Amino acid sequence: MHKLIILFMLILLIGCDNENMHKEEMTVAAAADLYHAFTEIGEAFTEQTGIDVTFTFGSTGNLSQQISQGAPFDLFAAAHESYVDDLIDKVVVAADTKAYYALGRIGFLTPRGQFTQITSETLLDPSVQTIAIANPEHAPYGQAAKEAFMTMGIWEAIQEKLVFGDNIRQTHQFVETGNADIGVVALALVIDSQLDFFLIDDDLHEPILQALAIPVHTNKMEQAQKFSDFVLGQEGREILVQYGFELPGE
Repeated sequence: MHKLIILFMLILLIGCDNENMHKEEMTVAAAADLYHAFTEIGEAFTEQTGIDVTFTFGSTGNLSQQISQGAPFDLFAAAHESYVDDLIDKVVVAADTKAYYALGRIGFLTPRGQFTQITSETLLDPSVQTIAIANPEHAPYGQAAKEAFMTMGIWEAIQEKLVFGDNIRQTHQFVETGNADIGVVALALVIDSQLDFFLIDDDLHEPILQALAIPVHTNKMEQAQKFSDFVLGQEGREILVQYGFELPGE
């Protein structure tokens, strides 16, 4: 009897090993604003295709640099198309895989009940000591925040108040943990937030037009294209809209 049990367990183990050997996997480098939306999209994608997706979320600029240096990502979802275009020029991602998937929005994140609105006067008031934004040098949402402040005519005046997050999620955390009085963050990150959020007029900055593409070095081109198609398909688009993204061309 014991021999039969051991034999049965060995068969199960061999079966599991064979299944793992044939399991499809892929990796996605995604802008930090996509954390919630892409996590949900990834789960739905895996459920439908059986392809496991591992995400690395970060600032678009840093991820772009990693891909340029050969980081083994199978798809790149940038927070601004300019980074994809730059990689196309360098022949790092395939031009014919570029696709627009979303328009992002930014707004002011503040502690609950502290403000009824956010204006230039609010930001200049001495009671507001720290304003967090993502680093505009490598984060498109930070660049949009800088553009908004410049349009408002207060960029120079608030320099001493600014603290820079490495990416838009870290910027959100600065406000959440009380390390910033106000933060400029992505609408897509504040769903179900316990903090207050005031949307910034999108006329104050250039559109945050987000694009994705597939690196030329991937050996998972088929899987990456399937994920891209899923993001751009009905279910992917519906999830993006749920998290506050607008859809290009609509």
